[in-house]
Amino acid sequence: MSPATDRFAPTAGIADGDAATLRLQGRWTLRYAAHIAAALAEAPDDVVAVDARACERLDTLGVLQLLRFADRRGLDYTALHFRPDQQPLVDAIEDVHDDRPTGKREYGVRAALERLGRAVVANTREVVALVGFFGEVQAKLLRLLKAPGRFRLTATVHHMEQIGLDAVPLIALLSFMVGAVIAFLGAMVLADFGATIFVVELVNVAFLREFGVLLTAILLAGRTASAFTAQIGMMVNGEEIDAIRVLGLDPIDLLVIPRVLALLAMLPLLTFIAMMAGLLGGMAVGAFNLDIPAAAYLARMQETMQVRHFVVGMVKAPVFALVIGLIGCLEGLQVQGTAQSLGERTTSSVVQAISLVIVIDAFAALWFMQMDY
Repeated sequence: MSPATDRFAPTAGIADGDAATLRLQGRWTLRYAAHIAAALAEAPDDVVAVDARACERLDTLGVLQLLRFADRRGLDYTALHFRPDQQPLVDAIEDVHDDRPTGKREYGVRAALERLGRAVVANTREVVALVGFFGEVQAKLLRLLKAPGRFRLTATVHHMEQIGLDAVPLIALLSFMVGAVIAFLGAMVLADFGATIFVVELVNVAFLREFGVLLTAILLAGRTASAFTAQIGMMVNGEEIDAIRVLGLDPIDLLVIPRVLALLAMLPLLTFIAMMAGLLGGMAVGAFNLDIPAAAYLARMQETMQVRHFVVGMVKAPVFALVIGLIGCLEGLQVQGTAQSLGERTTSSVVQAISLVIVIDAFAALWFMQMDY
């Protein structure tokens, strides 16, 4: 060991004039971890106080070793004396130095009710935040009528391409396959009654009223809502949202409205594509497996298809688009600056969007049924 290292090595000895006080000197840092352990091990047993005010340097390891030394000797923390500039570090480490075990989760009725109550309060806050955010976006949209210069056309078209054009192959393929599955299942049941031809009506009604718009909304909830949350959440983590506000710009105008308008424009179009793909899937099954020629299938479709089923499906598309866009953007703005928060909010946006879309669709189906439309 070099002379310089010897000069800075930590030492512990009895203070002059006070045999019960251990006086520390040198550098009590990570570099001298072995010297610290040796110095404390040689400390007298009758020590009742430790004076570290003469330490040249003191880091986390040094403080941790001294606190554990006090625990072993049964010394109160008030018996450890530090300089004022060292005390904040000691206070920060004191609460965590003992590696206390985490609290055990309770499984009783009371604990279950408490968790249920907390979940209800959290979900209520999410609903209130979503309603408030919807009102704010509405106000900003109305403001665009007075100040059209705030509208971000380039950003809106960019999001329309990402949301709509890039999703067409996936939505068309899945809708085609689901239409084929519905035709197979319908044929299995209707064949027992000699009514296989009614598969045409089954596929028509199912896709025009429900499956076209519902499949499209669920796919966009998983694909687009998560993308909105991740994009805006990363901007929150990078303090870009704060920078936008400092520049005098509105994050709602810049980030939220283009995404919401792009969804409002593209989800109805994607719904139409899903409807056509689903009908083609049913026709393919009819032509190749049910002995219903394509011409006969199309003729039956033309005879039985009603415009009201198409209207019911298309009316729900803008509502679903608004829900998906608002949830995705709101969850992104609620990210709290950590990677864990970003992951939690991205997952939450997908779950909330899909759940709310299904709930709204169920209520809409019941309402249209009651209205006999």
